Amino acid sequence: MNRDINKLKEIAVEVRKNIIKMLTESQSGHPGGSLSAVEILTSLYFSEMKVDPNNPKWEDRDRFILSKGHAAPVLYAVLAEKGFFDKSELMTLRKIDSNLQGHPSIKNTPGVDMSTGSLGQGLSVANGMALAGKLDNKDYRVYILLGDGELEEGQVWEAAMTAAHYKLDNVTAFVDFNGLQIDGPCTQVMNVTPIADKFRAFGWNVIEIDGHDYNQIFDAIDKAKSTKGMPTMIVAKTVKGKGVSFMENQVGWHGTAPSKEQCEQALQELGGAING
Repeated sequence: MNRDINKLKEIAVEVRKNIIKMLTESQSGHPGGSLSAVEILTSLYFSEMKVDPNNPKWEDRDRFILSKGHAAPVLYAVLAEKGFFDKSELMTLRKIDSNLQGHPSIKNTPGVDMSTGSLGQGLSVANGMALAGKLDNKDYRVYILLGDGELEEGQVWEAAMTAAHYKLDNVTAFVDFNGLQIDGPCTQVMNVTPIADKFRAFGWNVIEIDGHDYNQIFDAIDKAKSTKGMPTMIVAKTVKGKGVSFMENQVGWHGTAPSKEQCEQALQELGGAING
């Protein structure tokens, strides 16, 4: 697939602008952890994963699970940019009868492979998809994005043990390691570090990267695909609120929507007018 990093950077800007716009329109949602994951999702959907917007349920597609389901705006913005549905739908975020609810729904939204939002469950589902692929002799891969605060959920570690036990080398997981969760720094709420050492101890191939560096993301994905007999965890160090100066590394922007004035400032920083 095409790995034109300049093009991906352009797509990332559009995705960030749409995240800000839809959250301003809905006046509800989670900007911080959506903005921190933009490079990871744009890498997957535009340069790595086998998906078909015209056939979202294609049996041989690669799967993606947004385990940190509250970051739905980044997934919706990427799916719309990819062509799974019209971008105009983004402005219906969290509205009654919208296909774009506050957390992803496999029933409502084209391109969503799993309903998520109850934290800790995504990796278990990814394991099931990966096992099914092996049993059916399919070559699809399963990608998953977890939050760092989400790692405080015990089910994550049951799933981590399971993936290693069954040698699920068709699972590639990312941790969005931005260091902040709803109640403050992860190390103060419930220290999950050292993340990499924990997954290594559970039998995973572990790669640590800058989650905003496309070259590092692609290098990690390639290493994951070439690793046999064990799943891969990519620990991606990121910045919560990335791309908007007043949101970066600010825990208050975990689940707060911008005002119209803040939206205008954010879009100006990103290079686009509020109606652009």
